[in-house]
Amino acid sequence: MRKTEHRVRGPLLLGPAFVAAVAYVDPGNVAANLTAGATLGYLLVWVLVLAGLMAAVVQYLSAKLGLVTGRTLPELMRDRLPGWARLPYWAQAELIAAATDVAEVIGGALALYLLFGLPLPVGGLIIGIASMGLLVLQTRRRQRIFEAVIITLLGVIVVGFLAGLFVSPPDWGQVAGGLVPRFAGSESVLLAASMLGATVMPHVIYLHSALTRDRHGVELSKPRILEILRATRWDVGLSLTVAGGVNVAMLLLAAGSLRGVGGTDTITGAHAAIVSHLGATVGVIFAIGLLASGLASTAVGAYAGSAIMGGLLHRRVPVVVRRLVTLVPALIILLLGADPTWTLVISQVILSFGIPFAVIPLLLLTSDGELMGQFVNRLATKLIGIVISVVICTLNVVLIVLTVTGTG
Repeated sequence: MRKTEHRVRGPLLLGPAFVAAVAYVDPGNVAANLTAGATLGYLLVWVLVLAGLMAAVVQYLSAKLGLVTGRTLPELMRDRLPGWARLPYWAQAELIAAATDVAEVIGGALALYLLFGLPLPVGGLIIGIASMGLLVLQTRRRQRIFEAVIITLLGVIVVGFLAGLFVSPPDWGQVAGGLVPRFAGSESVLLAASMLGATVMPHVIYLHSALTRDRHGVELSKPRILEILRATRWDVGLSLTVAGGVNVAMLLLAAGSLRGVGGTDTITGAHAAIVSHLGATVGVIFAIGLLASGLASTAVGAYAGSAIMGGLLHRRVPVVVRRLVTLVPALIILLLGADPTWTLVISQVILSFGIPFAVIPLLLLTSDGELMGQFVNRLATKLIGIVISVVICTLNVVLIVLTVTGTG
């Protein structure tokens, strides 16, 4: 059945990439970036810049795939995988999405603890329930309303995490030094992998193809696809510039104001140091930004998980039901008293291992001339995609070696 083309134009075509961008400033990013800045200073600024550039390429390709084919990345993967491989592939993708869910709920719970002193399990439950309310908006008829709410929360996140830099500007000379690629032992590699997993997020690679399909429809005319692709470049560029700026700001804040201060390798410790060094107002704004981050990203994560299952297994589970199911592991972790910040960091490391399983198929599909027609990747795009895949896989191998051998 052919779906009628949405004839919106100009700025009204923007939106899907801003929803995806929320995943790039989720609580996992907060934990990874604050920990990296507080423990290593400006050393890993280059990781965030590189990851942001890679993310822009990957998200555009995912959006293009959904727009040109009218299908999602998981759906196309299902058609190309042999029957025996579908379930394992789905399992790893869902594990990645579950790791994301855990990070987002824990981050939101931490924010409610910082703002109101609520116990972490209670805060996690509140975040889970609130995210279900957001997911009710996520239907095709209400897609723009959902986007508007998520983008509003993204604005709150931006204010929350940039406020501290206006009070305590970084040392720009040291920031420039942090743009030189290098490591300083196994801990820096672990944090770099965590930052990479938190920035180039596999679940949102799967998701972006669904976002564009749900927003713009299927079986679009070629002139219409060209028009939307032009807008999509702006959508991706603007949204990931915002997200990338927030990520860098978090690391700079920690490197400039929190390094050497005891306890700042945790979010609660960093918040206490922010209040002590920058004032209670900045601390409250920071906590509100963290709350918006957890609430928005948990809704986006549940949307992604639903798209993954629906595409790979052809089994539709309502996103609200999926949110309810994946809320349980996060609440168990909180009830067991696990350190929330390091749980967030490790969850992002898990995400980094899932990136090749999303990026490599995406590159192969968008380079398939039979599938993509005139919109197939050009040679330069293919080469950039190969470089991105090699960088990601190499960092993961190094991380495994250093972790197993304990060297660094």
